[in-house]
Amino acid sequence: MDNLPNIHPGEILFEEFMGPLSISQNKLARDIGVQPIRINQIIHGKRSITADTALRLGRYFGTSVGFWLGLQADYDVEKALVSLGSRLEEEVAILNATPVAAVAPYDQGRVAVVAFGASKCV
Repeated sequence: MDNLPNIHPGEILFEEFMGPLSISQNKLARDIGVQPIRINQIIHGKRSITADTALRLGRYFGTSVGFWLGLQADYDVEKALVSLGSRLEEEVAILNATPVAAVAPYDQGRVAVVAFGASKCV
């Protein structure tokens, strides 16, 4: 972990998008078709950005869905790392097996999972 603060995606939404574009919570909510409370809770760090919200924000601001979901995932992982602390190393052993599982693209969107010499389609 580094020393940078863990910034909730709602803060980025507010500081980097809504503020510079002078978009109010009510306007954003109305424009993307959600209740204003959802936007309020997100920008105050009390609610996560869901796939539904990410789709709406991505379309509205011209960003990728992955941008918003990535911000949320990064925030959640950092929060979990802080919460777990050294317990992660104490409670979870590292699997000592080779080869390491590999995931590769396979046949029109399905994924081939190859692990320990066996493979299957999921």
